[in-house]
Amino acid sequence: MSAYNTKVMEHFRNPQNVGYIENADGVGKVGNPVCGDIMELTIKVNDGKIADAKFRTFGCGAAIATSSMVTEMVKGKTIPEALAISNRAVAEALGGLPSIKMHCSVLAEQALKSAIEDYFAKHPEAGTPPPGIKAGDACAAPGGKCVLDTAKSAEGAR
Repeated sequence: MSAYNTKVMEHFRNPQNVGYIENADGVGKVGNPVCGDIMELTIKVNDGKIADAKFRTFGCGAAIATSSMVTEMVKGKTIPEALAISNRAVAEALGGLPSIKMHCSVLAEQALKSAIEDYFAKHPEAGTPPPGIKAGDACAAPGGKCVLDTAKSAEGAR
């Protein structure tokens, strides 16, 4: 018996928006050093709204499903609306995740925030970034890659 519900399995078996947007307005890269999951999310922004989002993920079924779901959720949203998408919202949109896999929804949220952070760094004409997003500081880790502290991620997922 699968620990995943039907919706999670559907997004794992038939993920939406797989790929990479060339000349993306924002690129977010995150990873979890404990489980080895790596997500890359690219966004295209037109008139202040996210027109397209694609992902490339190396990881478990939940990592792929949450990546797929967050790209579906973010399309057509304004930047502030996209920033309001939490890991819990991603998990709920999938009909729930096993508690041991909630860190995957945290990665999806962080990949999105990293892509938006990169958008503001690349497009100063977009205005002042919302609180919590630092233009020009697209994930302070070396190479612009966010590496999450699993303990902190688990706290946010509860």
